[in-house]
Amino acid sequence: MTLPLAQPQRVITLDDGLTLRAWDAEADLPELFRVIEESCAHLRPWMPWVAQHDFDRTTEFLAGRAGRWASGEEYSYAIVLDGAVVGACGLLRYEDTPADTREIGYWLHPAATGRGVATRAARAMAEQAFRLPGITCVEIVHDPANVNSGAVAARLGFTKGTRRPAEALAPAETGEVQVWYLRAADLTG
Repeated sequence: MTLPLAQPQRVITLDDGLTLRAWDAEADLPELFRVIEESCAHLRPWMPWVAQHDFDRTTEFLAGRAGRWASGEEYSYAIVLDGAVVGACGLLRYEDTPADTREIGYWLHPAATGRGVATRAARAMAEQAFRLPGITCVEIVHDPANVNSGAVAARLGFTKGTRRPAEALAPAETGEVQVWYLRAADLTG
């Protein structure tokens, strides 16, 4: 039996040199900024925040992680492969998210794609979410045109749920999001 956690683990060591770890605002700043810089063209179609990417915004992002972690609003991780940051993932709770649900988010440097990194990171996020008290559902939400994100959800056994309207904020977004969900009950029965 897995015991519930008050918060997710801060460091999650997976296989093949893959580690997820909570961000360190000072130590991770130069590397995260570089990884985003190198990934802008890859991320821009799907991630609205890339349009405003600069050093100050990266600094602000990292500075806010500890408070959001402490509040339970967001648990953000560096995705580290063979000792280098290659992306980010996390468990998120938005204002309109039910109290028993967390959303998984992730992005990768283009050199880290196609190697199962996002799938393994998302699996670890789901496992951590279900160890939190009261969490019974995990979602992956993405633009339907972002087939790679949908493939991650499908590989992990998430159920394809509804599409709903959403404001298109990034260049490739369609104005809809696809919701995938996994319930704790699906894992046991």
